[in-house]
Amino acid sequence: MNQSEKSKILSSFYYPALIVGFMWLVKVLEMAFGVQLYRFGILPLTCKGIPGILTSPFIHSNLAHITSNSLPLLVLGSLLFYIYRTIAWRVLIFIWIITGFWVWILGRDSFHIGASGIVYGLAFFLFFSGIFRKDSRLLAITFLVAFLYGSMVWGIFPDLFPKKNISWESHLMGMIAGIVLAFFYRNEGGPARKIYSWEIEEETDSDDDDPDAYWKKESVEKHKDKPDSPTKPLQINYIYKKSSKEENNNNT
Repeated sequence: MNQSEKSKILSSFYYPALIVGFMWLVKVLEMAFGVQLYRFGILPLTCKGIPGILTSPFIHSNLAHITSNSLPLLVLGSLLFYIYRTIAWRVLIFIWIITGFWVWILGRDSFHIGASGIVYGLAFFLFFSGIFRKDSRLLAITFLVAFLYGSMVWGIFPDLFPKKNISWESHLMGMIAGIVLAFFYRNEGGPARKIYSWEIEEETDSDDDDPDAYWKKESVEKHKDKPDSPTKPLQINYIYKKSSKEENNNNT
C-alpha cells in the first residue's frame, strides 16, 4: 500500500470520526451538567421542532443509544468518503436533511432524537449503489453492508419492538432517502467502471450500423461538393481483322 492510499484511507475516517466525536461531546456535557437536550430533537409539525432536523442526530437518550449508533456511523461514513469521495458530502447532507424533514412531516407527536436515521440512509445508499451501478467492486460493498448491517431492516417495523421507544420513522425515512439518492447518483462519483473488450466490440459494431456515423457523413459531404459529371452514351467499336487466307486470296 503506497503513501497516497494510506492518506486516502485516513482522510476517509476523518469526517465521520469528527461527527461521532461531537456526538459524544454533547452526551458528556449533557451528563456532566445534568441536563436533558431531547428538546433539541425533531417534534413533528411544530415550529420549535424544525431546528431538530439539524440537531437531533447529535442527541441521544443514553449511553446504549449513542453506542449503538457510533460504530455503524463511523464504518458506513468512512466507506462513503472512501468510495464516493466526490459526492460524499452531498450524499451525507441530503440524507441528513431529507430524513429529518420527512420525520418532521410524518413522524409521531413526540421528540425524535439520535443518528439512526443517518445510519440507515448510509447503509441503504451503499447497498443499492452497487446494485444500480452494476459494478462488481461496488457489489462487494453491497454484500459487506448486507453482512454487517442486514438486520437493520427489522428496525422499520414498529410492531416488532412494541415496548421499546424506537423512532422507526427515522429508520424508514433514512432507508428511503438512501435508496433515492443511490438511484439519483448512480452515474456520478465512485470508481471508474471497468469497460470490457466485448463492450468495446459491441460499440464498434453499432457505429458501423449507424447511418449518422461521423465518417459516413464526411464521405457524403465530400461527394456533395463534387459536381455531377454528365453521363456519356455507351459506344461499342468493332475492329475487323482479315485472316491470312483472305489476304492470300486477295493477292492472287
